Amino acid sequence: MAKIYTKTGDKGKTGLIGGKRVSKGEMRIEAYGTVDELNAWIGLLRDTTEQEERKVFLKDVQDKLFTIGAEMANETKLADEPILNLTEEDVDVVENKIDEMNLHLKDLRHFILPGGHVLVSYTHLARTVCRRAERCAIRLHDEEGLNFLIIKYLNRLSDYFFVLGRQVAKELGVEEVKWGS
Repeated sequence: MAKIYTKTGDKGKTGLIGGKRVSKGEMRIEAYGTVDELNAWIGLLRDTTEQEERKVFLKDVQDKLFTIGAEMANETKLADEPILNLTEEDVDVVENKIDEMNLHLKDLRHFILPGGHVLVSYTHLARTVCRRAERCAIRLHDEEGLNFLIIKYLNRLSDYFFVLGRQVAKELGVEEVKWGS
């Protein structure tokens, strides 16, 4: 059986797609590591939801995030090259999910604090990690180039998690925690 550890990272270096060794502190590594963290939070959300359609959608998002991580780990990929398994239509799908949930939610008239129920909190954790992944993607784009579709998808996905938190609160019959109340 092959060992999971290689010891090649013991001195703070890791390999990119293509074989180049770089510092684990580089922006590229921070970016795809944050996307990986987001993927883990989404796995938790998927494991805690009872709705099959939501589970399927979240699994699809996880697949897309794995692709995004691979894009970020590939330093030879040009910013204007198409991305395998991520298209503008995927952004549209996320927007449609947001719009579907918003149809059944009250208009937002106040700021919402994370909390009220553990499942609502999980959605906000995913949202904040998604926002960090977006910021990392922007810095990576600014430093080395990255397809803007990744940034757009992460931006829309963070909106999805915000609205999902509101939807989950409604489904569970818990009050949204209003800021200042």
